[in-house]
This record gives sequence, C-alpha cells and structure tokens, in this order.
Amino acid sequence: MPSDRRSALLRGTLDLLVLASLVDGERYGYELAQRLETAGLGRVKGGTLYPLLARLEGSELVAATWRTGERGPGRRYYTLTPGGREVLRDEGRAWLRFDDAVRSLLRGGGVI
Repeated sequence: MPSDRRSALLRGTLDLLVLASLVDGERYGYELAQRLETAGLGRVKGGTLYPLLARLEGSELVAATWRTGERGPGRRYYTLTPGGREVLRDEGRAWLRFDDAVRSLLRGGGVI
C-alpha cells in the first residue's frame, strides 16, 4: 500500500489503536510505538504519538504518571481511564462494523 494511503488510514485510527494498546496495562510512549510497529502498523514517530497522548490525556481517556528512572531518564506511563475503556469499547465496535461493511463490499466485488 502506498505510504500516503497507509498514513491516512493510520491517522484515522491511531487514537483507537493507542487506546487498544493500553487495554492490558500501562506503557510509556516508546513501548506504545514499538507495540504499534510490531503489530504491523509501521513506525509511529514521536511527533505524532506524544501530541496524541497529550490529547487523550486532556480528554481524560488516559491518565499519565511520571516516574524517575533507576538507570536512565524518567518516563511518563500511560493507562486507560474508565472513560477510555468505554470509548475503546464503543469505538472498537463501530470500527468492527465498518470493517465488516468494507469486507462485504470487497468480497461482493470479487476483490478478495
């Protein structure tokens, strides 16, 4: 897939993907970026990820705590709030309905 198309898809879903990456526990920013890359979504740069995390925190969908590092720099750890879990559940369901509709059209057109 051309990178501009991939970027547009990622931009439209990155909030949801970050929330989903926090569902099983807290993570700091670099861990989130690694998790997204490992999932096959490509590299998400800090200039994209950290403003998004700040926006999610401002919307009270994630909470952040600062911890000093024992051997290195301190880090901000992010966790889902109850509101973040609710948004993840609702938006996740909406995304899956959308995905079903797209797959249905692609299958009906003989694409897949």
